[in-house]
Amino acid sequence: MEALEHVTMALALLLKIFTLYFICIAVFTLRRRRPAPYASPKTRFAVVVAARNEERVIGGLVDSILEQNYPAALRDIYVVPNNCTDFTEAAAAAAGAQIIHCLSPVRSKGGALHQALGQLMGKDYDAFVVFDADNVVHPDFLARCNDAMEAGARVCKGQHRVGNPRSGAVAGCYGLYFTSFDWVFNRPRAALGLSAKLVGTGFAVHREVLERLGGWNTSTIAEDAEFAAQCAAAGYRVQWVPEAVTYDEAPTQFALSLRQRKRWCSGVMQVGRQEVGRLWSGRSPAPFLRWDMTMFLLAPFAQAVSGLLLAVNALLWGDVGLLLAMALAGYCAMALGAGVLCLLGGYRMEEMTGAVLLFPIFMASWLPLQVLSLFHDTTCWKAIQHEGQGARLPTA
Repeated sequence: MEALEHVTMALALLLKIFTLYFICIAVFTLRRRRPAPYASPKTRFAVVVAARNEERVIGGLVDSILEQNYPAALRDIYVVPNNCTDFTEAAAAAAGAQIIHCLSPVRSKGGALHQALGQLMGKDYDAFVVFDADNVVHPDFLARCNDAMEAGARVCKGQHRVGNPRSGAVAGCYGLYFTSFDWVFNRPRAALGLSAKLVGTGFAVHREVLERLGGWNTSTIAEDAEFAAQCAAAGYRVQWVPEAVTYDEAPTQFALSLRQRKRWCSGVMQVGRQEVGRLWSGRSPAPFLRWDMTMFLLAPFAQAVSGLLLAVNALLWGDVGLLLAMALAGYCAMALGAGVLCLLGGYRMEEMTGAVLLFPIFMASWLPLQVLSLFHDTTCWKAIQHEGQGARLPTA
């Protein structure tokens, strides 16, 4: 028993140091960020969308790309239908997209991007933009990415928002979660010259990066995190461009949310096992960039360990009354924080009451998902069924 207590205390100390690092970074969210200056349209973009059974929503995304406040001669949209059993290809073509076919079977989004970008690299595009099929894009997205590219950025990540936050409490929780990530992760890293989180949609990559990396080559189910790690190893920063906004359709069912987030957890753990060693296998002009990426990739493992420690402490030394009191206090604190996130995210509190009340449970559920992912790896991608409306641009 004494040996177990020493082990748990040592692990708890390491986790506190780990947490302290992220807190110290988050403090810099208060530093004011200077956006890139407006630039004349020069970057020629190829927008690439890997789509699997997205017939219901692909048209909305294509429309939003074709309606960009950016010269039509400098942007094209390509849809890559893969493993479809519906009419995704026909719907995309009817909406005005060009179609790229995979030349060999693919099992993942990363595989589809590998083949599509391999074909497009032979054309005279300056940069490539990746979206998910259920997205809707703000009309100024490409213009703001052009500003960043002209100012020297080589990888850009736009702001990720939920297009259906009022569809239910679960969708609202996603909206609050993305807002929290912007304020705790992306804003301070933008201020410090570190990389934003490169989630799987709404980002632009200059052809220079793909030429340096030998194309898009990912093998995990978290192709976004894997590519971000490859960029960090090569010394490329993912620049946050919050003026370039993408809206996507969030799940409205909690069970579906658990399945999606379990896949995210497993994917980042896969990337961590594969890429952390590679991050430090060679020299890079940006060691702090590699260090921060290492900490990000290790975060799911740290959260899983903290979940296990919490369970062990509750079983061995926990007082039921004290645990309930602590849980209630934590719930209230997190609900209060959710209210603050409503204000920061521009949401109306009266429309997000359900999300505010559910948010503490939504966030607490990450712990068991990380623990489960530690012992059970998700290797197969399963579709997240959309409601059929896709994301929507907010109305005034």
